[in-house]
Amino acid sequence: MDLKKINAPKNTITRNMNQLTENVGNVYETVAIIAKRSNQISSAIKRELDAKLQDFSIPQDALEDAYENKEQIEISRSYECMPKPTLIATQELADNQLVYRVGNKDDQLK
Repeated sequence: MDLKKINAPKNTITRNMNQLTENVGNVYETVAIIAKRSNQISSAIKRELDAKLQDFSIPQDALEDAYENKEQIEISRSYECMPKPTLIATQELADNQLVYRVGNKDDQLK
């Protein structure tokens, strides 16, 4: 899934919790699902950004000669303009794009 093409809002909006918890049935489990997915998205974005910025890394000796790289700045700006991982995860849950499993308490006791 291309995270840059998600139709999530870039700013926080008010959501109807009844609609968000409709499929899960519990507010706390809904928040936990969104939080876990948000962590996954955040890790994926960080790995992708690190891979792109790896090309621009400079050796330790050249740290004194810091210079501006226009391409590096463009890449950083494009990631800064993306919606936050929490907003992406919430939009995925609202659009029923998330697949999740809720463990059964009886299964955990065995």
